[in-house]
Amino acid sequence: MAEENATKRSTGLGILAMAGAALLWSIAGLCIKAIDWHPLTIAGFRSLIASIVVLLYVKRPHFHWSFPQIAATVCNAVTMLLFVSANKTTTSANAIILQYIAPVCTAFLGVWLLREKTHLEHWIAIVLVTAGIVVMFMDKLGGGRMLGNIFAVLSGIAFSFYFVFMRMQKDESPIESILLSHWLVAFIGLTATLFLPATHFTWKSVGAILVLGIFQIGVAAMLFTAAIKRISAVTANLISVIEPAFNPLWVFLALGEAPGTKALLGGSVILIAVTAASVISARRSKLFLEAGT
Repeated sequence: MAEENATKRSTGLGILAMAGAALLWSIAGLCIKAIDWHPLTIAGFRSLIASIVVLLYVKRPHFHWSFPQIAATVCNAVTMLLFVSANKTTTSANAIILQYIAPVCTAFLGVWLLREKTHLEHWIAIVLVTAGIVVMFMDKLGGGRMLGNIFAVLSGIAFSFYFVFMRMQKDESPIESILLSHWLVAFIGLTATLFLPATHFTWKSVGAILVLGIFQIGVAAMLFTAAIKRISAVTANLISVIEPAFNPLWVFLALGEAPGTKALLGGSVILIAVTAASVISARRSKLFLEAGT
């Protein structure tokens, strides 16, 4: 009974931590709009600040250079750089929708690489989440540029592998992969900045980049690593999809722009689908433990 309660509590904490990470990830769009810098400059400074936050949290990082640690590092760095590039070269709506093919990829990769079974509630949630995202951004969808659409799809694939390789480190300390990925992105982004027009610093841009670095991906990294050690890769990826559902909320709170009917409808579908799948998965874990005792 004690083991059952501990596992149930751990799963619950994992779900809450992942939801918290997604909530912090969702403020990216609003903050980035406040910064009039080149996307690579934003990515570079954001990752530099985040790496300091993560390093202060870890204190003594352990780099064992295993395949999962290096692979997660590369996949996270590629995801961040490709998503920034996608937002620059296609519509924002296209970039978001195409990136969120990730749960589908993770469902298959989880079975293949992690031997984590994808259950019916996951597939139903994936279908509903996809529908919800399309409804949210229906009016903003456009052809975009093919290169940007390709960047977005590749970003989603890299995001999928990132979840899987992080989950492979569930018995270790996966946060070092995040630290390494931020160092890599900071190096690439800030090196590129040297060859770009001079960056104009204002109180607004500095404040926004600090929020992005410290909270949006710094604190979020701690929550994500706590989550991925406790819940499956596909469950974590599904919960992360609540990120776009919170975007209209931040815009409303910061700018007073009330979300439209489609944004509310799509966001509600996403939240309900993800919540239901998480509850069912947690319940399934409990029943599995009971059957084994």
